[in-house]
Amino acid sequence: MYTSVPGLDVAYADGVLRLELARPAKRNAIDDPMMYGLLDAIDAAGRDDAVRVILLTGAGEDFCAGFDIIGRNAPGAPKPRAGSLQRRLPGHAHRLIPLLAEVQTPVVCAVHGWAAGIGLAIALAADFTIAAADTRFWAPFTERGFTADSGVSWMLPRRIGEVRARDMLELGRIVSGTEAAEWCMVHRSVDGDGADLEAAVGELVGRLASSATVALGLTKWLQHAGARSPFEAHLRNEAFAMELSSRTEDFRVGMRSLVEKQAPVFTGR
Repeated sequence: MYTSVPGLDVAYADGVLRLELARPAKRNAIDDPMMYGLLDAIDAAGRDDAVRVILLTGAGEDFCAGFDIIGRNAPGAPKPRAGSLQRRLPGHAHRLIPLLAEVQTPVVCAVHGWAAGIGLAIALAADFTIAAADTRFWAPFTERGFTADSGVSWMLPRRIGEVRARDMLELGRIVSGTEAAEWCMVHRSVDGDGADLEAAVGELVGRLASSATVALGLTKWLQHAGARSPFEAHLRNEAFAMELSSRTEDFRVGMRSLVEKQAPVFTGR
């Protein structure tokens, strides 16, 4: 069901779908095959009852240095027609970021090295991003003479405030993993080497993979929908989500564990 593509290693095991950006020689810059591979895998995971967590990682020294605009604009490459960007983006990067935000499966992002451009956007869109302390988050757009895409200019002000967002978006400020955690841009940062980051990510992924998956997914949906819903509509959504979650096997397990005073063992059903 899940297939690797050039530049993207895809693997499933024990409820976790691992998506590893695998172009380390290019700092894991995303090209078209990688993008469509990510879209296909995440879309499928959202419909797959076996997947309880999606984990995004990067091979080598960096997470993702952005989209491979150098490869797309290489000498000899066919020049696109006018309007190419506005035609391509809705089914490309501008589909990936909403998909990460809306899929009812927890998304964890492990970040190290550079996280720039769409790499930054993916880190912002994930439910939980854990970054190495020396990670470099960068919105390089104006530094290269163009404007932000992938929802970065929407997510950053809401996550870190307008003043800090202007520093990043207009002045090109590079933010460390430590600063990003202090600013609540990411879930947390981790000091130490790659093994420490892997351990922290593994602990979080394990916790999510053993949680009540349906309730988690609906809680994610409530938060995403609630950002743009009136209070009365949000209360209706909460009632709907409670109705669905209370019909799951995990709900019955949770109630039984409460009576028996034991830790619940959820199956994700």
